[in-house]
Amino acid sequence: MKLGFVSTRFAGTDGVSLEALKWAEVLEKMGHEVFWFSGLSDRPAEASLCVPEAFFGHPENQWLARRIWGSTQRDPVVTERIQALAGYLKEMLRRFVDRFQIDVLVPENALTIPVHLPLGVAITEFLAETNMKAVAHHHDFYWERDRFAVNAVPDFLDMSFPPRLPNLRHGVINRQAGEQLARRKGVSSWLVPNVFDFAKEPPGVDDYSADIRSELGVSEEDLLILQPTRIVPRKGIEMAIQLVARLEDPRCKLVISHQAGDEGFEYAHMLERMAQDEGVPLLMVGDRIGEQRQRDKQGRKIYTLWDLYPHADLVTYPSIYEGFGNALIETFYFRKPMVVNRYSIFVQDIEPKGFETVSMNGYVTQSVVEKTRKLLRDQDLRDEMVNTNYDLAQKHYSYPVLQQSLAALFDF
Repeated sequence: MKLGFVSTRFAGTDGVSLEALKWAEVLEKMGHEVFWFSGLSDRPAEASLCVPEAFFGHPENQWLARRIWGSTQRDPVVTERIQALAGYLKEMLRRFVDRFQIDVLVPENALTIPVHLPLGVAITEFLAETNMKAVAHHHDFYWERDRFAVNAVPDFLDMSFPPRLPNLRHGVINRQAGEQLARRKGVSSWLVPNVFDFAKEPPGVDDYSADIRSELGVSEEDLLILQPTRIVPRKGIEMAIQLVARLEDPRCKLVISHQAGDEGFEYAHMLERMAQDEGVPLLMVGDRIGEQRQRDKQGRKIYTLWDLYPHADLVTYPSIYEGFGNALIETFYFRKPMVVNRYSIFVQDIEPKGFETVSMNGYVTQSVVEKTRKLLRDQDLRDEMVNTNYDLAQKHYSYPVLQQSLAALFDF
């Protein structure tokens, strides 16, 4: 079949773009052809239709967003402009389907989280009018995010996020999402967790990445404690700072791989003050970690996150909430020991499979500190942990597992 992936953005290393690419790789191996519709794209031009108005950062969508979130009252002009943009995008979807002779649409989070409300409306109306088969890949629903709780568009959310259509199937990345979808919308879903390509060996240290420690200010004698996440409050990074402080090991340096700014800079400033008060060496190296290896305007090397993982002595993942936890599976893939806060999806979907971590329940106890200290000192204990986790992750979160799930989901 010819499959048309649809989202506001297919570019860079955000979770939706990466997971969509994994679906596409597996579906192509199964014999399907894949095409892309989005507002921002780094996919092959010959297999894509890029419509700037479909990007969540487009000025018209931003104008609408300022008027529909954080308020419960909607001006008629806002309604008209939502419908106008949705109508235009629906026509663009029609052209996309006609150009590439699409058999099945695959909305990627576009019917899940309303960062581009008119796009979701356009997809819904297109599917309702054409009865085309579709599989929606849901990553994080709007009811999971506080920023969408107060809104002036409950009618559009009920209609399109996601819609209840007989020709639309739903794939969710965790069981809790499936349960909430059934309760709120009365529709069933397939559980399709995020995966990694375990058939490929994780990259190690090469000539380019060999100097990453010294470039970031971490000596060979230091212990590099890696926090491989964005700097946003739900990542619980203050717990990582507390843990490093209580380890009382001057060799420990906490390295945060991503930049701040997605949700403002107040949280990052708070972390900096906290680390200073606790005496924790904190390195925010997001300006040196990018999507690909290159040099910046100052001539400095830019590394990838995968350049950084092999150098980590320990990974911290103290998230308060995650839709799944890609960094968790990445850590298992790179065979690194880790400390995890037991967020709900970890407790429900991941932990029962037998993964070995130092785990905590929302705060750093003395037991967590002692277990972490022992883990850093005991090579045999680390080897046992990381090998067990790698084997379990390969069993439950690899491409063959995804292929089995997608075979059922796309069996129309």
